[in-house]
Amino acid sequence: MASGPAPSTAIKASAKAQSRAPRAALRSGPTSRMKNAMLEAVSLVLEKLLFMSNFKFFSSGAPGEDKAGNTLYEINSFLRGDVLEVPRTHLTHYGIYLGDNRVAHMMPDILLALTEDRGLTQKVVSNKRLILGVICRVASIRVDTVEDFAYGAEILVNHLDRSLKKKALLNEEVAQRAEKLLGITPYSLLWNNCEHFVTYCRFGIAISPQADKDISKCTEKECGNAVPLPETPESRPVIAAEVIRGSSQRS
Repeated sequence: MASGPAPSTAIKASAKAQSRAPRAALRSGPTSRMKNAMLEAVSLVLEKLLFMSNFKFFSSGAPGEDKAGNTLYEINSFLRGDVLEVPRTHLTHYGIYLGDNRVAHMMPDILLALTEDRGLTQKVVSNKRLILGVICRVASIRVDTVEDFAYGAEILVNHLDRSLKKKALLNEEVAQRAEKLLGITPYSLLWNNCEHFVTYCRFGIAISPQADKDISKCTEKECGNAVPLPETPESRPVIAAEVIRGSSQRS
């Protein structure tokens, strides 16, 4: 009858295994932290390049300011769950129509970091508040009227359906997704902007072709060639994390 290893031998083997585990963790720990730090640094550089390339857009007066009060929108033609798009000179702003002249959209706003007074934060976001919100990476998914959302500019409806060639979710589900995300959120030109918000609501995946395109332009201009975006879990937008949480809850 075969006998097992002597107790002292087993204890020594266990001790060796335990001593190797912390060393392995220590070897991988700094590397992982270094990769995260490098990713954060690259993200910050790319965001600054993107922000500077569009600084004229952010710092100029509100688009359509002179005609905002005179523009009439055919609100009755919008359906709950439609994606409303407002093309600007350099960027396109996106929102989800909720019905009853209400649009959910993501807006950077520094005031959210300074006060909890909803009477102040619910006022239409000024350009100064928006610029500082972009810099400080704070925003909210808020509800405004169609007029305040578009501010006199032309509105396109569900243009992303055609440009992305993706199948949209049912309009009611789109609207409900938007309503569940209302509130304060971190902001990032790269990973969590208004386009990420609407594509998550409309298609179930948070992407921003607009940001990807602008980043390529920035890197080609500033660095000489395009820098590929890092593809790691840390680079995914906050809204994408909401998709993961929703999937785990359903399963």
